[in-house]
Amino acid sequence: MKEFIFNILTALSELGYLGIAIGLMIEIIPSEIVLGYGGYMISQGTINFPLAVIAGTIGGTFAQLFLYWAGYYGGRPFLEKYGKYIFINRHHIDLSEKWFEKYGSGVIFSARFIPVVRHAISIPAGISKMPLSKFTLYTVAAVVPWTIFFLYLGVILGENWANIKEVAQPYVLPALGIAIVLGIAYIYIKRRK
Repeated sequence: MKEFIFNILTALSELGYLGIAIGLMIEIIPSEIVLGYGGYMISQGTINFPLAVIAGTIGGTFAQLFLYWAGYYGGRPFLEKYGKYIFINRHHIDLSEKWFEKYGSGVIFSARFIPVVRHAISIPAGISKMPLSKFTLYTVAAVVPWTIFFLYLGVILGENWANIKEVAQPYVLPALGIAIVLGIAYIYIKRRK
């Protein structure tokens, strides 16, 4: 499996910024691995940080827009039938729908930092016909710091970029905590209005 991932990353690296965007759009490899490798490419001087952030943001946002559109146009029956081809199963849909119903549209931002829910939360946003502009704004607001963080770790790790998940772990939980606090604040403010 490691060899398969490395071969895909090598092929994507030849595309530079476009490779980062495509790697995040197709979601075959976890985003933190793609971005970690992007950080490694930055450390080698083959690409630069600001443009890699833009490429990562575009790729990460489009990956979520595809799921949003699948929910919007196909609905739950479509996703239950074809979701397996994009690694989404019924459990992911159920869990993300519960989160979306319980916390509202603000969860689009905070859920981006939670494993499993991170990708699937776009589906109920589409099914519920959440406005595209609002969905995109919340998605970009979460994708940008995620992209910057993992690219930065990839730069620091350099040739050890493959260890990015282990190195990131102590930072992901505090980020999750901050995202939850922001989500609760959003819900509180929304209910006060």
